[in-house]
Amino acid sequence: MNAVQNDLGVSNVAAAIAEPARTRMLCALMDGHARTSTELAAIAEVSPSTASAHLAKLKDAGLLRLQVQGRHRYYCLSDPLVAQALEALMVIGRSSTPSFTPRTPDRLQFARTCYDHLAGTLGVQLHDRLLEAGWLLAAEEGEEYRVSDSGVEFFKSLGIEVAELATLRRRFACPCLDWSMRRPHLGGALGAALLRSLLERKWLTQDLDSRALTLTATGGRYISKRFSMALIQPSRPLSASTARELQHLGG
Repeated sequence: MNAVQNDLGVSNVAAAIAEPARTRMLCALMDGHARTSTELAAIAEVSPSTASAHLAKLKDAGLLRLQVQGRHRYYCLSDPLVAQALEALMVIGRSSTPSFTPRTPDRLQFARTCYDHLAGTLGVQLHDRLLEAGWLLAAEEGEEYRVSDSGVEFFKSLGIEVAELATLRRRFACPCLDWSMRRPHLGGALGAALLRSLLERKWLTQDLDSRALTLTATGGRYISKRFSMALIQPSRPLSASTARELQHLGG
């Protein structure tokens, strides 16, 4: 692809994201769940016909994938990279200050999904601990993380086979800039596997109608013990209605 084609591609994607209703639709799909056009119309606060036009534009831009099951049609993000790009745009969209103070309500700020991996304060804490312990090895700029021999054993203790993930047709392990913390959390196949492991063990539970994740009492104990770290936990709960309101705003 030459420079002109690259420029046109970026322009087309930017134009597709630029409309606020389409942005809300994309942000709603960042929890990894597929949704119908009716559900997305309600989230974007537009009519069903307008929603269909928006969804068609997002699909044509390569940002959405359509899944058909019988008479039902579901939309989801076309690739984890779309979620990663949206997270980065959220960072750019907020005014930069010398001393950054997150304003995301506590519950979503503490733990949420970024498509299929863990984001928020907890995601950043675990990412930093993996590097500090030497289980995850920092990569050169633009390259993926590597897992040390001790890291292979650590992830195996969580039911994650690192060698199998390395064969998947997606990035293995990479930093994903967290928009509420402005620091990286762990993305890629390894980040997705880590979140699945935490959910399967019921150390985290996932909301049905938002990106919020809840750390269970058991999860708090076992994550602290397994990662050998003290967790910084949210100071107060966020109501489901507030979480939904934030979801509409792109949280």
